Amino acid sequence: MVAGSCVLITGAARGMGEIYARTAVSQGARAVALWDIDAPRAEALARELSAAGDAVVTAFVVDLADPAAIRSGVRAVEDSLGAPDILVNNAGIVRGAPFWEHDPERDIETTMRVNALAPMWLTREVLPAMMADRGRSKRILTIASAAGTLPNPNMSVYAASKWAAIGWSESLRLELERSGHRHIAMTTFCPSYVSTGMFAGARGPLLTPIMTPETAAGAAWSGMLAGTPVVNRPWTVKLGMATRGVLPTRAWDFVAGKIFKVYSSMDRFTGRREGTPAPRTTRSTRS
Repeated sequence: MVAGSCVLITGAARGMGEIYARTAVSQGARAVALWDIDAPRAEALARELSAAGDAVVTAFVVDLADPAAIRSGVRAVEDSLGAPDILVNNAGIVRGAPFWEHDPERDIETTMRVNALAPMWLTREVLPAMMADRGRSKRILTIASAAGTLPNPNMSVYAASKWAAIGWSESLRLELERSGHRHIAMTTFCPSYVSTGMFAGARGPLLTPIMTPETAAGAAWSGMLAGTPVVNRPWTVKLGMATRGVLPTRAWDFVAGKIFKVYSSMDRFTGRREGTPAPRTTRSTRS
């Protein structure tokens, strides 16, 4: 279904976003829109992918924290490449610190805008055209996180943003199915830690290896193509959800803290560091 399609990817300049872009081109996409705030990286990737195949690959600089920028960005994509058939809500940011150290605007509001509201704003813009065009299957892939399924110290706002993304994506999936728009499939991807650099310093819980970007992106992409509602990776993500669901809260706290080591997984978080020491807020292409 990728062949001949128009694909829009947020956070597309690096990490999993770059992998999605390369995959779309390799599978015969007609056009690929690379959205990112890092113009040089996005433009360089667009030139490389355009030269490597027949797809028209174009970079767009869009601030996902700004709904007006999203609206104008969608219009620019539609005018130059056509309406998207596949949307990958991939961009995300993380703040790894106790809640009281979060700046209300820089950390709390921006995290919620980029991780939770931007996928809603963007999907709302492209959805009418997807609903109207029943000539081909449509796909919406939202990169959430295992952090949206379990509480975890030092990532309170990030977890909140991902809980919101999961609840929205799953609810929209049901609305589309109930209203007869089954040509549009929603997939929510909930990975544990991925070695994109976004979660540098974090440690995987018990039996939970830190995944490579290639492994994680491959699982998400395959799930999207199949129309799988929710994809959890690795298998311990679902185990944690199930265990928390049957145990009393304090019993789960003991298991998560002392046995699974979930609650200490962010204790050594540093985030991506490029060139100079970075603050403990990381803006990245992996949610």
